[in-house]
Amino acid sequence: MVETVQFELVAPEKLIFTGEVELVVVPGAEGDFGVLPGHANLISTVRPGIVEIYESNQVKERYFVGGGYAEVTSKRCTVLSTESMPVSEIDTNGAQERLNAAESDLSSTTSETDRSRAERSVEVARALVEASQN
Repeated sequence: MVETVQFELVAPEKLIFTGEVELVVVPGAEGDFGVLPGHANLISTVRPGIVEIYESNQVKERYFVGGGYAEVTSKRCTVLSTESMPVSEIDTNGAQERLNAAESDLSSTTSETDRSRAERSVEVARALVEASQN
Protein backbone atom coordinates (compact mmCIF):
# COMPACT_ATOMS: atom_id res chain seq x y z
CA MET A 1 0.00 0.00 0.00
CA VAL A 2 1.32 3.44 -0.98
CA GLU A 3 1.61 5.96 1.82
CA THR A 4 -0.03 9.32 1.22
CA VAL A 5 -0.25 12.77 2.71
CA GLN A 6 -3.42 14.88 2.91
CA PHE A 7 -3.05 17.93 0.66
CA GLU A 8 -5.26 21.01 0.47
CA LEU A 9 -4.87 23.99 -1.84
CA VAL A 10 -7.03 26.89 -0.73
CA ALA A 11 -7.63 30.17 -2.57
CA PRO A 12 -9.43 33.14 -1.00
CA GLU A 13 -12.71 32.32 -2.74
CA LYS A 14 -12.74 28.51 -2.57
CA LEU A 15 -11.07 25.18 -1.93
CA ILE A 16 -9.15 24.35 -5.13
CA PHE A 17 -7.96 20.83 -4.31
CA THR A 18 -8.25 18.38 -1.44
CA GLY A 19 -7.16 14.78 -1.39
CA GLU A 20 -4.61 12.16 -0.48
CA VAL A 21 -1.43 12.45 -2.57
CA GLU A 22 1.83 10.55 -2.78
CA LEU A 23 3.95 13.68 -3.25
CA VAL A 24 3.29 17.39 -3.68
CA VAL A 25 5.94 19.90 -4.79
CA VAL A 26 5.42 23.48 -3.61
CA PRO A 27 7.24 26.63 -4.85
CA GLY A 28 8.62 27.81 -1.52
CA ALA A 29 10.25 31.19 -0.98
CA GLU A 30 13.69 29.57 -0.71
CA GLY A 31 13.10 27.09 -3.54
CA ASP A 32 10.76 24.25 -4.40
CA PHE A 33 10.17 21.65 -1.70
CA GLY A 34 8.57 18.23 -1.90
CA VAL A 35 6.24 16.88 0.74
CA LEU A 36 6.04 13.14 1.37
CA PRO A 37 4.39 11.27 4.25
CA GLY A 38 6.43 11.76 7.43
CA HIS A 39 7.76 15.19 6.42
CA ALA A 40 9.13 17.38 9.21
CA ASN A 41 6.90 20.20 10.43
CA LEU A 42 7.41 23.34 8.36
CA ILE A 43 5.82 26.71 7.69
CA SER A 44 6.95 28.56 4.56
CA THR A 45 5.95 31.43 2.38
CA VAL A 46 5.02 30.38 -1.15
CA ARG A 47 6.31 32.29 -4.17
CA PRO A 48 4.36 32.59 -7.42
CA GLY A 49 4.75 29.37 -9.36
CA ILE A 50 3.35 25.90 -9.92
CA VAL A 51 2.25 23.32 -7.35
CA GLU A 52 2.67 19.79 -8.72
CA ILE A 53 0.79 16.76 -7.43
CA TYR A 54 2.36 13.37 -8.13
CA GLU A 55 0.86 9.92 -8.44
CA SER A 56 2.91 6.81 -9.37
CA ASN A 57 6.03 8.99 -9.78
CA GLN A 58 4.36 11.16 -12.42
CA VAL A 59 2.80 14.62 -12.31
CA LYS A 60 -0.97 14.11 -12.04
CA GLU A 61 -2.11 17.71 -11.60
CA ARG A 62 -0.55 21.18 -11.80
CA TYR A 63 -1.88 24.41 -10.25
CA PHE A 64 -0.64 27.97 -10.59
CA VAL A 65 -0.38 29.83 -7.27
CA GLY A 66 0.20 33.56 -6.97
CA GLY A 67 1.93 33.20 -3.60
CA GLY A 68 0.79 32.54 -0.06
CA TYR A 69 1.76 30.28 2.83
CA ALA A 70 2.30 26.55 3.30
CA GLU A 71 1.97 24.53 6.49
CA VAL A 72 3.41 21.02 6.51
CA THR A 73 3.12 18.27 9.12
CA SER A 74 3.98 14.58 8.90
CA LYS A 75 0.45 13.81 7.63
CA ARG A 76 -0.75 17.01 5.94
CA CYS A 77 0.25 19.86 3.65
CA THR A 78 -1.95 22.93 3.36
CA VAL A 79 -1.24 25.77 0.93
CA LEU A 80 -3.17 29.00 1.51
CA SER A 81 -2.73 30.88 -1.75
CA THR A 82 -3.44 34.44 -2.78
CA GLU A 83 -4.83 33.07 -6.07
CA SER A 84 -4.91 29.63 -7.67
CA MET A 85 -6.03 27.91 -10.84
CA PRO A 86 -5.30 24.76 -12.79
CA VAL A 87 -2.43 25.39 -15.20
CA SER A 88 -4.61 23.98 -17.99
CA GLU A 89 -7.07 26.86 -17.52
CA ILE A 90 -4.54 29.69 -17.92
CA ASP A 91 -5.21 31.88 -20.95
CA THR A 92 -1.79 32.66 -22.44
CA ASN A 93 -2.96 35.90 -24.08
CA GLY A 94 -4.71 37.03 -20.90
CA ALA A 95 -1.58 36.27 -18.87
CA GLN A 96 0.56 38.33 -21.27
CA GLU A 97 -1.93 41.22 -21.12
CA ARG A 98 -1.81 41.07 -17.32
CA LEU A 99 2.00 41.24 -17.42
CA ASN A 100 1.97 44.18 -19.84
CA ALA A 101 -0.49 46.06 -17.61
CA ALA A 102 1.55 45.30 -14.47
CA GLU A 103 4.77 46.49 -16.13
CA SER A 104 3.03 49.66 -17.28
CA ASP A 105 1.74 50.31 -13.75
CA LEU A 106 5.23 49.75 -12.36
CA SER A 107 6.82 52.22 -14.78
CA SER A 108 4.35 54.94 -13.82
CA THR A 109 4.46 54.40 -10.05
CA THR A 110 6.01 57.11 -7.91
CA SER A 111 5.37 56.26 -4.23
CA GLU A 112 7.40 53.56 -2.48
CA THR A 113 4.29 51.75 -1.22
CA ASP A 114 2.71 51.66 -4.67
CA ARG A 115 6.04 50.59 -6.18
CA SER A 116 6.24 47.60 -3.86
CA ARG A 117 2.71 46.51 -4.83
CA ALA A 118 3.45 47.04 -8.52
CA GLU A 119 6.66 44.98 -8.31
CA ARG A 120 4.69 42.17 -6.66
CA SER A 121 2.06 42.33 -9.43
CA VAL A 122 4.79 42.06 -12.06
CA GLU A 123 6.32 39.06 -10.25
CA VAL A 124 2.98 37.23 -10.14
CA ALA A 125 2.15 38.10 -13.77
CA ARG A 126 5.56 36.86 -14.97
CA ALA A 127 5.04 33.57 -13.14
CA LEU A 128 1.58 33.27 -14.68
CA VAL A 129 2.99 33.81 -18.20
CA GLU A 130 5.72 31.24 -17.54
CA ALA A 131 3.14 28.73 -16.22
CA SER A 132 0.98 29.27 -19.31
CA GLN A 133 3.89 28.31 -21.55
CA ASN A 134 4.68 25.03 -19.74
